[in-house]
Amino acid sequence: MSAYTAPSQIAQRQLAYFADKHLVVAGEVEDLFPLELTEHCASVSVFTTHYGYYRQLQSHPEIYSEFGIEWRAEKPADMVLLYWPKAKAEAEYLLSMLMSKLGAGTEIVVVGENRSGVKSIEQQFQAYGAINKYDSARRCSFYWGQCEQVTKPFELQAWFKTYQVDYQQHTLTVKSLPGVFSHGEFDHGSRLLLDSLPTLRGKTLDFGCGAGVIGAVLATLNPDIELEMTDVSALAIASSQETLNANQLTGRVFASDVYSNTASDYDYIISNPPFHSGLDTSYSATETLLRDAPNHQTAHGELFIVANSFLKYPPIIEGSYGHCETINKTNKFSIYHAKK
Repeated sequence: MSAYTAPSQIAQRQLAYFADKHLVVAGEVEDLFPLELTEHCASVSVFTTHYGYYRQLQSHPEIYSEFGIEWRAEKPADMVLLYWPKAKAEAEYLLSMLMSKLGAGTEIVVVGENRSGVKSIEQQFQAYGAINKYDSARRCSFYWGQCEQVTKPFELQAWFKTYQVDYQQHTLTVKSLPGVFSHGEFDHGSRLLLDSLPTLRGKTLDFGCGAGVIGAVLATLNPDIELEMTDVSALAIASSQETLNANQLTGRVFASDVYSNTASDYDYIISNPPFHSGLDTSYSATETLLRDAPNHQTAHGELFIVANSFLKYPPIIEGSYGHCETINKTNKFSIYHAKK
């Protein structure tokens, strides 16, 4: 079995396209195919919004990698390999950002699973130039095109979606970039989680902060807490920071691959944890969150999470804390609580 994802496998069939190019890889890349491309390209750089993937690349110095929301490197680049993301709006964002920075003449290869909606590249790329499908395999498509238009400068602020959240007599402004959880709405699970929390005091971690809705409410209702917010997505980190700023709230927002960059003295860990990685369902990050939570808490630390009721998280929490209490429930969501 190949170590590569299906999109990488279809790109591997077309290595001639990449010969001697200065390549920038971006999007939903989840494997080490860029390493193989270093044998064919003049140079390979990776731009990723995923901190876990960025950390993985740090042990491969032959590839320049950049984690963030905008490509800033002063590196030669004449081709983009875009792995199509599951969120169409995120694809639009990445196209706009990369084409505006790299400019006319830039070649682009787009690969993605057909179920991801990769076919929409045909319409999305019309603003930049022509693009056509050249290969299909493993339920994936391979497109090649070229940017023919001089594009306008990229304006990050234009990509933030702004909306209001009303909660307990407070109106909060939420700012969200494409591809971020809670992009444009107040998630019902997050609301149920907030409804279930006691008054908080001390150091509090909002894990998987997304657009910052939970953290902003926590800081508003509990102004004396020491709030930290973390996510694996650079787009989420930027969104949460903008949400705090928009409401004149204080908190430390940072990237972390589960607990890679967190502290170990939290009084509360609170989360509406993710269970998607790319197009597929993945529980590994949340399972690590729950399994290792006590090691990152004070002697009386508490955990509160919301999860779809069908997910089998209570046994993991019981294994970590010795018990797991269901403190609220609907026909879709459950709120779990544990205390050291």
